[in-house]
Amino acid sequence: MSDLFSGRLALLAEPSNLSLLGQCLHGIERECLRVDARGELALTPHPRALGSALTHTRITTDYSESLLEFITPTAEDPQATLDELDAVHRFTYSRLDGEYLWSHSMPCPLPDEARIPIAEYGSSNVGRLKHVYRRGLAVRYGKTMQCIAGIHYNFSLPERLWAVLQAAEGDTRPRRDYQSERYIALIRNFRRYSWLLMYLFGASPALDADFLRGRAHGLEQLDADTLYLPWATSLRMSDLGYQNNAQSGLTPCYDALHSYTESLRLAVSTPYPPYAALGTHDASGQWQQLNTNVLQIENEYYSSIRPKRVTYSGERPIQALMARGVQYVEVRCLDIDPFLPLGVDIDEARFLDAFLLYCALQESPCLADGECSASGSNFLRVVKEGRRPGLQLQRRGQAVGLQDWARELLEQIGQAAALFDAGQGGEDHARAVRVQRAKVEDSSLTPSARVLACLREGRESFRDFSLRQSRAHAEYFRAEPLPAALAQAFDDDARRSLEEQAALERDESGDFDSFVAAYQASLVGISV
Repeated sequence: MSDLFSGRLALLAEPSNLSLLGQCLHGIERECLRVDARGELALTPHPRALGSALTHTRITTDYSESLLEFITPTAEDPQATLDELDAVHRFTYSRLDGEYLWSHSMPCPLPDEARIPIAEYGSSNVGRLKHVYRRGLAVRYGKTMQCIAGIHYNFSLPERLWAVLQAAEGDTRPRRDYQSERYIALIRNFRRYSWLLMYLFGASPALDADFLRGRAHGLEQLDADTLYLPWATSLRMSDLGYQNNAQSGLTPCYDALHSYTESLRLAVSTPYPPYAALGTHDASGQWQQLNTNVLQIENEYYSSIRPKRVTYSGERPIQALMARGVQYVEVRCLDIDPFLPLGVDIDEARFLDAFLLYCALQESPCLADGECSASGSNFLRVVKEGRRPGLQLQRRGQAVGLQDWARELLEQIGQAAALFDAGQGGEDHARAVRVQRAKVEDSSLTPSARVLACLREGRESFRDFSLRQSRAHAEYFRAEPLPAALAQAFDDDARRSLEEQAALERDESGDFDSFVAAYQASLVGISV
């Protein structure tokens, strides 16, 4: 344990500072496919009873019309965040007609790509922009890959905590610059250690055989309908997922915020020849991608964690980061746990808090001398064979056993957890760490091992297991409907969102081509 980490722990352990950790903010985004009673992709439109996917603040769609996304408001208590997520699930199930929410990150059996519906957002210019962006994703990556779902965990430390650390270090820069630098340092450590999250929470060691649609792969056949890897933790995060040569050079190692934003700015403004050959319009003259650049927009860059800042209306993510710095981080590598109705639980949330605090407080030199590459290799090795006995990873150029390194990390993460418990009372965070220690000592306790055990022992295919879990979760939510007043509040939100979309479409001015041109031009001439 470094002296710097020990010093920061001691500083935050002072009575005047302990309460600050109770002011961390949390938010969760959960994606899930709608499926029919047979466990096949629902080809119905986004249910009108859920409101407008364009303007609803809590219920929207991701890539497909069939891929729901639930978004919680932020809360200081992660349990309150989970309670919000629970309420959205209960409301949604009360408005689904004979459909289910798929319990797994890897998709249900999918129809031919042409029949997978791309999300629709209406006729307003901003709604059309969102739709065309998704058409571009289909052109670039295929629709099948866009049907993978996950959990995104948003986390921020209070600005007063950053102020305490900055004052102790005698740093006289503007607060925004210090805070941004420290969030970027957190992200560097996250890249070093996120393989641990894949081992502990990866839950996608198997998938439906049709998912790969005849592409070459190195998976094994579990049964006629299921492919898997025996030691895998998260095939969702493996190179079976999002692969694209255009993004191969986009692996910023987060030396600084300005280098990160500049790399993305260049990517959204630099043409990529294969995309240029396709053009922005198809043979019938319809928009098929927003532009022919490496990235259409910043969010197209696939990463396991992102620095984020709440944007103003009409503002792009890069512009917000450049103008006001990093406000929070978004962890994007978490699988949906098919054994949990929400796909995530309070132990995972509290462990993530301790893990992210550890990444924020631990020394974080820039990734150099091959460490960036080694971090990526460690991550990919764990997603494909993380439960293999005796698995070795690379640490500072030396081989180290996954179990040994995990034990060391959990010891230090446990000290971060102890800070949360000291400030909030009880031992909830320490318990969450103990749950993870048990998984390190016994890999059969990990979600990925439990999934494979169910498939083998129950002699179930991936699709049968996932549908069974989906039905069980539906029963869980439908057994206890929302109180009438809360259900009415959700109905009111849905109605308002539909009215807001209608107003946008009614008051629209200017044509779509000009709107896209203005959007593209918003980053022209901006440099970091």
